[in-house]
Amino acid sequence: MEQPENGAAPPPLGVGMVGYAFMGAAHSQGWRTAGRAFDLPLRPVLAAVAGRDAAAVRAAADRHGWAAAETDWRALVARDDVQLVDVCTPGDSHAEIAVAALEAGKHVLCEKPLANSVAEAEAMVAAADAAAARGQVAMVGFNYRRVPALSYARRLIADGRLGALRHVRVTYLQDWLVDPAFPLTWRLEREHAGSGALGDLGAHAVDLAQYLAGEPLVGVSALTETFVRERPLPAVAAAGLSRGPGAGAYGAVTVDDAALFTGRLASGALASFEATRVAAGRKNALRLEINGEKGSLAFDLERLNELSFHDHTEPAGTAGFRRILVTEPGHPYLEGWWPPGHVLGYEHTFVHQARDLVLAIASGASPAPSFADGLQVQRVLAAVEESAGKNAVYTPVPT
Repeated sequence: MEQPENGAAPPPLGVGMVGYAFMGAAHSQGWRTAGRAFDLPLRPVLAAVAGRDAAAVRAAADRHGWAAAETDWRALVARDDVQLVDVCTPGDSHAEIAVAALEAGKHVLCEKPLANSVAEAEAMVAAADAAAARGQVAMVGFNYRRVPALSYARRLIADGRLGALRHVRVTYLQDWLVDPAFPLTWRLEREHAGSGALGDLGAHAVDLAQYLAGEPLVGVSALTETFVRERPLPAVAAAGLSRGPGAGAYGAVTVDDAALFTGRLASGALASFEATRVAAGRKNALRLEINGEKGSLAFDLERLNELSFHDHTEPAGTAGFRRILVTEPGHPYLEGWWPPGHVLGYEHTFVHQARDLVLAIASGASPAPSFADGLQVQRVLAAVEESAGKNAVYTPVPT
C-alpha cells in the first residue's frame, strides 16, 4: 500500500468491534491509541461497536469513543465503514462471527482462545486461508506476545543466547474464584467458555511457551479439577442470599477451576504449566522461566518491564541472573513511548497488538499470531482435556 504524501493523513481503517466488556474496553484503548503512539500507514477509526443491550452498548460506545452502536453483530459486519471486525465476545460465538466477517470481505482480529473446539478453530482457519487469497488478514489476540520484555526474550532466544532449550516453565495464577459465593457467570459454563482456567489462562501459557521457544508442543500429560462444583446464579449472588432452603437457585460449574500439565516440545525440551483461578492471593501472576544450554530467562507479568537473564557462558565467579529494564529505544515497541526508565503497563500490549495488525494489513503480510497459531493452541488444550480425562495419560498433540 502506498504511503501518504508528506503532511497528508493516512487512509482510514474502519474498525467494528463486537463485544464491549473487559476485553472490549482493552481493545478500544488499543485502537484509540495506536495511531497516536506510532506512525502508521493506516489510521484506525472506531466506526461502530455491537452488543445485545441497546442502552449498555450505547454507553460503551460513548465511554470508549466509538462513533456508532449496533445491537446486531450482523449489522456491524455489513457496514460499509467497517473494514476490520474485532471479535471480543465469549468463545461460543467466535467462529460464527469471524467466519461471517471474513466471508463479507473484512479483516478480522479475534480474542483468544480462538474457539471453543478444534473443529470450530479448523473452520476459522479454512475461512482465513480463503480470505488471505483475497488480500484479507486474520489474527488471534494473544496480547502477551506484545509485552516488550517478552518480545525481547523471543529475540534473545532466536539469536541463540540460550542455546538449545532444555526446560520451559509457565504458571498463570489468579484468585477471583476462591470465594464459593462468586456467581455462575458465562466463564464457568462450558457451552459459552469452552473450558475454565485452561482456556482462559492456560491458552496464554501455551501460546507464550510455543512463541518463545519457536516450536510447538507435541504431547502433554494433564490433570484438571473443579473445586467448587455449584455456584449461585447471578441474581441470587446479587441479592446477597446465603445458601440453604429457599435461598435461591444454584447452577453447576461445568469447567475446570485449575489445570496442571507437563509437555514435550518438538525439539525434546520439557515444559510444565499450571493455570488456576483459585490461588488465594494471586491476582494476575503470569510467570515463566526458560532454561537452555547457554543460559536462562525469567519473567513476571506483575513486573512486566523487567526481564531476568543469566548468561551461563560467563565466568562462574561473576555469573548470575541480571535484571534488564526493557525500556530502551532499541527494545521492541519502545520507539513509540517514553524515555528510558519510564515504564509501560498492561494496556500497552493492546496498543502494540493494534499496531502490528495495521502494519500487516497495510503490507499484505500474514500477521502473527495467525488463526493457524490459534488452532495449534486449541489442539494443545484439547489434548490436555483428553489426557486429564484419562488420569494424566500422555497424549500426543495432532499436527
